[in-house]
Amino acid sequence: MRQASSNEARKKDTREKIELGGLIAKAGLRYEKRAVLLGALIELGQRLKADDAERVRLAAIGAKAFGHDR
Repeated sequence: MRQASSNEARKKDTREKIELGGLIAKAGLRYEKRAVLLGALIELGQRLKADDAERVRLAAIGAKAFGHDR
């Protein structure tokens, strides 16, 4: 039983990482250096903690991009 839940947790983690990688590709950043991506994400995390308006603005941009998938 314990191994089954461990396997499920590992599968869930793997799926989440695949989805996050898909977001990088969708944003057109597939070939950007990893250090640049990480730096951008760290800075974004700091901005989002300090600025709710920025979170709303970026969410609107993301929602619009997801809308083009359908």
